[in-house]
Amino acid sequence: QSNETKIITLYFSFPLGFCTQLHLPQIPEHILAQTNNKTEIICDLKKVTKEHTGLYWYRWSQERQNFEFLVFYNQMGKVTYGTNIRQDKFSVHRTSSYTSYSLQISHLQASDNGTYYCSISESFQLLLGTGTQLVDVLPLPLKTTQAPLSKKPLRYITKSKPASKKG
Repeated sequence: QSNETKIITLYFSFPLGFCTQLHLPQIPEHILAQTNNKTEIICDLKKVTKEHTGLYWYRWSQERQNFEFLVFYNQMGKVTYGTNIRQDKFSVHRTSSYTSYSLQISHLQASDNGTYYCSISESFQLLLGTGTQLVDVLPLPLKTTQAPLSKKPLRYITKSKPASKKG
């Protein structure tokens, strides 16, 4: 699917136009995480000057070629989750000054790979975050089965030198 098709698809998904001149900074840009761990993405709203109704989080899946609505956090603190989105997996928090929001993702799995975007609606425009790519969720290392180390003291055997003949 081309970028043009993605934009058209996204455009029809939202009744509002896009403002591509202003992107909401997201930290970090890339995440490398392990299975069953958790991670956090920050969306910075310091440059947003107008009132907004709340913050949306989306995930672009390269594998499935779609945008998925994850969660909306409104100004009153009410959270609305997307279809089939587990509430114990995604949580949103904001700073008291309303200048940044964080998306926390728990119980990471390979299916969480993708690019995550924050978004706000401001003056009939949709402002998108710069995106954070969850690059790869690595499986936990396999436990190796090793024989336990012996607690017995080791006996060192030294070779005796042949006795020199004195004569």
